[in-house]
Amino acid sequence: MKTSIPSQMKAIAIDRFGGPELLGMKTLPVPPLGRDEVLIKVETAGIGQWDPEEREGGMEGLKPGKSTFPYVLGSDGAGTIVAVGEGVKNFKEGDKVYAAGFLNSKGGFYAEYACVRAVDTSPIPKGLSAEQAGVLAADGITALQGVEDTLKVGKGTNLLVYGASGGVGHLAVQLAKRLGARVLAVVSGEDGVELGKKIGADKVVNGRADDVVKASREFAPDGLDAALVLAGGEKTDQVLATVKKGGHIAFPNGVEPAPKGPEGVKVSAYNGEPNPRALSRLNGLIESGSFHVEVSKVYRLEDAPRAHEAVGKHHLGKLALRIH
Repeated sequence: MKTSIPSQMKAIAIDRFGGPELLGMKTLPVPPLGRDEVLIKVETAGIGQWDPEEREGGMEGLKPGKSTFPYVLGSDGAGTIVAVGEGVKNFKEGDKVYAAGFLNSKGGFYAEYACVRAVDTSPIPKGLSAEQAGVLAADGITALQGVEDTLKVGKGTNLLVYGASGGVGHLAVQLAKRLGARVLAVVSGEDGVELGKKIGADKVVNGRADDVVKASREFAPDGLDAALVLAGGEKTDQVLATVKKGGHIAFPNGVEPAPKGPEGVKVSAYNGEPNPRALSRLNGLIESGSFHVEVSKVYRLEDAPRAHEAVGKHHLGKLALRIH
């Protein structure tokens, strides 16, 4: 039986770029479905660390054209497919999926329906709730492409994850462990220490209170092999001095200030970019054992302004919006 799709939907949108108070509930047309796209009835949307910057207009330089208003944010989410384009062969109506749609010209996931490319869509991994899947796509891909594709961590790699209690960081710790690495997790706050232990880091250090350089030297007396940096600054660079010659430091574009490595250490900036191989690999690693996606708070759709204020303050893992 075909799902009946309304012509209009509720969404949180802005009419111009600016502060969180501009996020308001609107009734908008359900986005039209393209040949290679799927239409998702959204259950949960992730709140990205970059969402406030996008709301303020800071992402405009990354787009081919000029944004139109009303503008719906939301780079990732999860829900149920209600329609598939005629070119889509690997999904059908009723499939439970999560997806990424960074700077999607058809609008983001802060809405009852989102239309995204099928290649940026994946079945929800076994063992994860819709809420956990809703915050997974952007940060999960960024974590995976950092530890596996950029740093190429493997069995016995001594890896530092700096910012390990955040959205990308706590996923990177677990993925690196699956790949055989020894992980030193630098977290924020005592609650971050608890999370770091829960997700299986070999050593957890509170970046706010502990001597991280000392901890790093004790963890890897011959120097770290690699580091994934998710929070930059002077303290970060002091720890990165413990990466050994020939080692490798990676950070996703957007980490500021950009980390500096010692002489003889490669430093790579990268973007987390979804593709079917990466999504499938991410699912495979997640499903190979128990895996934790930290959703520290779920907001109602109409509370999006509060969620945007919270994303810049201390919190573990990810924040989410519940749509349906």
